[in-house]
Amino acid sequence: MMPIPDLTTILGAIRWVLIGGIALRAYVPERMTLDVDILIHADDEPAAHAAFSVAGYHITGPLSIGGFTAHASAATAPIDVITSSAPWLEEALTTPTYDVVGFPVMPRPYLLLLKLQAGRSQDLADIQRLLRGTSVEERSHMRTIIANADLDLVEDFEALCTLADLEYGS
Repeated sequence: MMPIPDLTTILGAIRWVLIGGIALRAYVPERMTLDVDILIHADDEPAAHAAFSVAGYHITGPLSIGGFTAHASAATAPIDVITSSAPWLEEALTTPTYDVVGFPVMPRPYLLLLKLQAGRSQDLADIQRLLRGTSVEERSHMRTIIANADLDLVEDFEALCTLADLEYGS
């Protein structure tokens, strides 16, 4: 629904993945969103900040969750550059899924984890859509990743699996 600038050209060697509403299109039909959300390693923030500046973006921020926003113009969607240094991030950045146009997307288990951690109503609805049609094995793998990151989120994950099955069928 929304064109994404060529972030590979802008960011060069900086590893990044789509997260948020646009990332969904690698797994389910994307939903309408007003921005582009990407995730990078916190160590890469200064280089990403510089890369967007060189590409002509206006930088605002910092974001309360870490990172900054890059704006090309009032006519284009802002890019929220989220930063993290989570222990699982290296695996997520080196094993992305690719969407229909070839952009790297956060692997589904880690995207679910991010959305569980955010806990907003839209994120919880996204999780139910992301769980649609997943196998018992996939869910077990997701549960392990979630438990390793934050054991307190496992119960929420299980409840969302149940809701997804009720809504979409198991």
